[in-house]
Amino acid sequence: MKQLLLVVALLTVGLSYSQDCSYTLLGELKDFHDGEPIAQASIYIKVQNRYITSDSQGKFKIESLCTQELELVISHIACETKTIRITIKGATFKVIRLEHHVEELNEISITSSTSRKETVTAQETSISEKTLKKYSALNLGDALKEVSGVSSINTGNTIVKPVINGMHSSRLLIVNNGVRQQDQEWGIEHAPNIDINSAGRISVIKGAGALAYGGDAIGGVIVINPSRVVLADSLYGSTILSGQTNGRGFSVSYNLSKTYRNGWFVKGQGTYKKQGDFKAPNYYLTNTGSVTKAFSVNAGYNSFESGFEVFYSYLNNEIGILRAAHIGNIADLVTAINSQEPLVAEDFSYTINSPKQDVTHQLAKLKYYKRFQSFGKFSVQYDYQNNQRFEFDVRVGDDRDKAALDLNLQTHTLSTDVILDSETDFKFKFGLMGRFQDNFANPETGVRRLIPDYNKYDFGTYLTVDWRINETTSVDAGIRYDFNKIDAKKFYRTSRWEERGYDVDFGDIVIEDLGTQLLTNPVFNFHNISAASGVKFEFNDKNTIRFNYSLSRRPPNPSELFSDGLHHSAARIELGELRLKQELSNRVGLTYIFNSLNFNATVEGFYNRINDFIYLEPFGIEQTIRGAFPVWNYRQTNAELYGIDLTVNYNITDNLALANTSSFIRGYDLSRNRPLIDMPAINTLNSITYSKPEWNALNLTLKSEWVLEQTEFPNTNFEAFIATTNQNVIVDISTPPPAYHLLHFYSDMSFDLSKKMNMNIALSFTNIFNTTYRAYLNRLRFFSDDLGRNVMLQLQLNY
Repeated sequence: MKQLLLVVALLTVGLSYSQDCSYTLLGELKDFHDGEPIAQASIYIKVQNRYITSDSQGKFKIESLCTQELELVISHIACETKTIRITIKGATFKVIRLEHHVEELNEISITSSTSRKETVTAQETSISEKTLKKYSALNLGDALKEVSGVSSINTGNTIVKPVINGMHSSRLLIVNNGVRQQDQEWGIEHAPNIDINSAGRISVIKGAGALAYGGDAIGGVIVINPSRVVLADSLYGSTILSGQTNGRGFSVSYNLSKTYRNGWFVKGQGTYKKQGDFKAPNYYLTNTGSVTKAFSVNAGYNSFESGFEVFYSYLNNEIGILRAAHIGNIADLVTAINSQEPLVAEDFSYTINSPKQDVTHQLAKLKYYKRFQSFGKFSVQYDYQNNQRFEFDVRVGDDRDKAALDLNLQTHTLSTDVILDSETDFKFKFGLMGRFQDNFANPETGVRRLIPDYNKYDFGTYLTVDWRINETTSVDAGIRYDFNKIDAKKFYRTSRWEERGYDVDFGDIVIEDLGTQLLTNPVFNFHNISAASGVKFEFNDKNTIRFNYSLSRRPPNPSELFSDGLHHSAARIELGELRLKQELSNRVGLTYIFNSLNFNATVEGFYNRINDFIYLEPFGIEQTIRGAFPVWNYRQTNAELYGIDLTVNYNITDNLALANTSSFIRGYDLSRNRPLIDMPAINTLNSITYSKPEWNALNLTLKSEWVLEQTEFPNTNFEAFIATTNQNVIVDISTPPPAYHLLHFYSDMSFDLSKKMNMNIALSFTNIFNTTYRAYLNRLRFFSDDLGRNVMLQLQLNY
């Protein structure tokens, strides 16, 4: 046995002495994007326990290597540290490519999420995750009003739709985690079905400057991105608990993320909110409670060179509509307008009765991306959305629990994008998109369907370029083509068909004559070309200007084409128009930015000329079995909108700061020489903030909100006969409410509970003095005052 061991030992020693260890590894480090050499990178040779450095050409040499597997750890400032293994079997040459921006991007995502931009020259403002958390118990529309020029059009206080420079609904495009939101956005009373707690950063882009998302965003684009995935082995999350006095509501939201250094991740998020009847200063707003249930899961692999993502979200909103807003006929509307208090005002309750909405929105997404050396990034994405909308009116008999509106919209989208960024000063981006929608309007509601069944087909392609000319000047430009096809099946009453002259202009689309009704098959094809260009010039470190021009076209939406029914809460019959053409917008924007150590200001001006602008206006009175109702028609005109938005911040001392956001906008019907309806009034928000970082990051903010009376409005009043009084009266639905001024207060402090956990406590007061007011853009202003005082306590745990 001893002799055998001696032989093995001698053979082992002999083999080791005979092994060739004269091999050399020549390496070259290059930037993944443009192939430029990476100099002064540190290369750690693990087996030799020593460091070497790449030269000015990115090259390095390791000599005296044996046949082996060599492990190198390569690091460089602004690069992700990379570990690679190279098998040495002889003289070896290896090109190693590093991503030269990964660490920089991670730093941005952690410390300054507001600095990243979706565009170069457009009028764009970002809202940080820290600011968004203040609105955890509220909704997207409330949070967006942090941006000057952004207001909202409301149906009560729960249904809040954002308005950008006077534009809303189908003229705004909302992108949620890379998916264009499709949730019956054409309705003024249809709020975006998005959980504000799922957002990590929101960018508001005024105008149609972001062509990659769509060419029909005449008003603007709202881009909602989740928090970025951190490339680290970590488990982190947060929980937010909120309670408020007005509505006696509460909410709880949580998110939890598990990430790995190698790029794998999984994230979960959930929200539950419950509100009872809200309260105006002098009475409860009966049947205004709401319940929100939402969750999302996100998992995938995220590295620089390739990755994929799987995402799913669910949101259900049950929203009560002010009971006093349910109008039986025109006489009830007149009575409501002339009354100082709601016709129905009961004690507080959490119960949600009719009228109400019950909306469920589901979104699923699959995405894959791959980067190619010295070329760029390719990505492909499929997403599916299912939007189920029930709207309940006050009904009796067997139909009391049956929805008056039952719409299901399913959307399938397949898209691909290519980014060419191998050149330092140029970035090209182009993409293709195909979309199919199926809208089903349930005929078993017992009510004439407001929107018909239809299939919609969309195809789009775009090309954009960003060019950094030099250190002070950048330009961008883009062009986009979209094709839209709507194929609908709709019943028309024969009398309505002939009254509107459709028998002459659209006789060929009738597929069946049922006597009192006609079954029709309207098919519309729209071709749209959009374009945008702009320039950014930095005079010096303090002064910057941006100029942007955008051309955009928006085809009419299904509501504008096909509406044919009674909106009970609005007390009006709405009629679409088959003859509508595409809107054409020419918008110019000019921005001046001043930045200094203690003072910064942004002034944004715009002019938007829109040909064939689509709007809704009163047309006459129609008698039904429930009484007389005004008829509102969709019409077109040529319009112009212009305005100025102002944002100012001034640090008086290290602890005291002033801020102001103000907005002025005007909109006119050029064809009829009168103001446009539903334009936001001049408003200004001033705040003073006291901060004391050493006192547990104490912040105290007092805000003054002043909204002037809207003096520019069209006269859409009409005359109606009231049978109960046997007289004709003027129904005043035009005159805006008076100006109002509100005071708000916000405070918060942060406490370290451990090395890995901290707590933030916030206390806020809105409408401190319980002021009575009515907002012009609240559609329920005819029936009640707006909200009174509210006190909210929020507890946020970060771990």
